[in-house]
Amino acid sequence: MKPAAFEYHRPESAEEAVAVLGRLGDEGRILAGGQSLVPLMNFRLAQPEHVVDVNRLGEFDYVQADDRAVRVGALARQSTVEMDAAVAERAPLLREALGFVAHPPIRHRGTVVGSVAHADPAAELPAVALCLEATVTVRGERGERQIAAKDFFLGPFETAIEPGELATEVAFPASAPGTGYGFVEFARRHGDFAIAGAGVTLALRDGRIADPRVVLCGVGPTPLRAAAAERALDGGAPDEETIAAAAAAAVEGIEPPADMHGGTRYRIGVARAQVRRAIAKALDRAEGGEG
Repeated sequence: MKPAAFEYHRPESAEEAVAVLGRLGDEGRILAGGQSLVPLMNFRLAQPEHVVDVNRLGEFDYVQADDRAVRVGALARQSTVEMDAAVAERAPLLREALGFVAHPPIRHRGTVVGSVAHADPAAELPAVALCLEATVTVRGERGERQIAAKDFFLGPFETAIEPGELATEVAFPASAPGTGYGFVEFARRHGDFAIAGAGVTLALRDGRIADPRVVLCGVGPTPLRAAAAERALDGGAPDEETIAAAAAAAVEGIEPPADMHGGTRYRIGVARAQVRRAIAKALDRAEGGEG
């Protein structure tokens, strides 16, 4: 299929992009990687009147990593971030999750910031942003502002970005040395959107679990932080009993939507299994294993 007619804009600078977006308001859609927007337009599920192509804004094509954070600019491709050695060292959960995003040709064009801003509740990168407590920087005519991941995702494909604003960066805090991590998901085929997925980070101190974070994707209107699972893990022994209790707590109260891939009860069962797998992986790595 072909997209509906639209007006195409290609700003040459961030200032011009912000001015164009400010003028268009909620009538403009941003094109960076286009791996989500273009299919939606081709199927006419999205029919924006204006498309603003930001691919000439080279100042946002960067990946910067230090002991404090991994900062990913709006034009950094997913494959670039995935293959960056500093990202693997400082934000290994991000690198692992990127391996589940679609297929390599998609990741060569898709952007990390674009995926976070698209806010598909089944997508991996919004879940990673929530788990790592990332910060999204947006720029508009009134200047820049930073939005914490916990405040960023408002609903399916809905975020705290206001009309006329451009997401320019996602900053993922660097994981402390010795942090265990695990991202897993279940999909019908590799590269498909997950029926359910889970991301976990944690540490071990004096033989007990510390600083656990657990997130789910694919089972709610946004990525979900599983606070009950974190409480079940915190201070617990790194054993099967603790893992099982946390996995059960993670799915308490969730109501995943039923669809052609499975009903609500099925998705809850899949989600519980993914949490168990992710915790076990994180614990193995925190203990010095390869996961």
